Amino acid sequence: MPGTVLLLAASPVGRGRLVDAASVLPVLAAVPPAVLAGTDTANVVELADPLEPQAVLTRLRAAAAAPGPLTVYVTGQLQLDRRQRLPHLALARTTPSTARYTAFPWHWFREELRLRPAGATTLLLDLHADAETWELLRSTPLDSGRGNAVHGRIAPPPSRRTVAAPSYMKAVATILRSGFRPPTEQLHQQALARIAPESAGADLVLSTPGPTGGDPHAVITAAVQAGRHSDADALAARHEQAAVAAHGPASEEALHWAEVRADLAMFAGDAARSCRTWLMIATARLNAGQAPDAPAVEAAVDRAHHQWGQVRDTTRARELGAALAELRGRVPGRREGALDHVQRQLRQLQTQP
Repeated sequence: MPGTVLLLAASPVGRGRLVDAASVLPVLAAVPPAVLAGTDTANVVELADPLEPQAVLTRLRAAAAAPGPLTVYVTGQLQLDRRQRLPHLALARTTPSTARYTAFPWHWFREELRLRPAGATTLLLDLHADAETWELLRSTPLDSGRGNAVHGRIAPPPSRRTVAAPSYMKAVATILRSGFRPPTEQLHQQALARIAPESAGADLVLSTPGPTGGDPHAVITAAVQAGRHSDADALAARHEQAAVAAHGPASEEALHWAEVRADLAMFAGDAARSCRTWLMIATARLNAGQAPDAPAVEAAVDRAHHQWGQVRDTTRARELGAALAELRGRVPGRREGALDHVQRQLRQLQTQP
C-alpha cells in the first residue's frame, strides 16, 4: 500500500524567527518519496512557511485520512499562546501576542491523528522553543498523541540575534539521500550522532516507539476500513460503557470513547448522530468545569459545527442547529463569525419546508 508523507516547515518572518525551518525542504525534497515514507511508493505533500493555521489543518486532515503508513516531518519553532499557555507551532505571521490565532496548536496533531491505526503513523520532529516554551517542556512532555511513533529533538532558544539551523532534520535528510532508509529508531540515533557536538546534550530528545496490534483502536479502525461500521460502533460502545462503570460518565476515559463513537458516526455517514454526540461531549466537559476555551471543549464544538453542516434532513438540522447556537454562545472558538454562521443558517432553515 502506498504511503503518505507530509513535509511541514514553518517559522515566523522577521525578528521572532528562531530557526530557518524552510532551509531543510530542498534537502528533504531531494529524497525519493518512497524513501521518505519507507514504502514502495508514496505521495508527498509539502508546506513551506504556511500563513494560516486552517491551511495546515486541512492538509494534515487529508493526510491523516489517507490509507497506509503516514510519516510527518515537522521543522519549526514552538511558542505558547498567552491565554492558555499551550504549545503552538509558529507560522509565518506568528508573533508572541498573536500565537493563539496565527500559530498551529500542537494538540491539533493529536486530535487529527488519534483515529489512525496503531503503528501506522510516524512523526519526525526538529523543533526549537522560545524561552517560555522551553521552561514548560522541561517539566511537561510534548503530547503528540498515543498510537504514534515520535522521534526527534527540541532545542533551547539560540543566542540572541541568532537564527538556528534545523540540523537534526538536515542530518535525517542527508542519511536518507543515500537511498537507503534504516528503521526509524536507527535513523533517529544516526541523526543524533551527527549533531552531537553541536547539541552537546542540551536538547530534549524525543523517542517514543509506536504501539503493538493489541490496541482496540486498531481493531475499530480495521472494522471501519472493511465497511463494518456497526461492528466498530458496538466495540467502541462496550469500551465506553466499561469506562463509565469504572471511572464515571464525565471521566476522560468515558469521554474519549464517546469521541471515538462521534467519529465513527461521521465515517458511517450519519452526520446528525455525529453532531449530536459532539454536542453532548462539549456540554459534559463544560458541566464538569472545563473552560470554554479548553482545547477539548473547542474541538468538540468545532466538530459538532462541521458535522451539522453535513445534515441534510431539515427537521434534524433545525433541532441540532438550535442546540449548536446555544453552545456557540458559550464556546465561540478560534474562527471569527462562527456563531453568526450558525444563526444565519438557522434563519435559512426556518424558510424551508
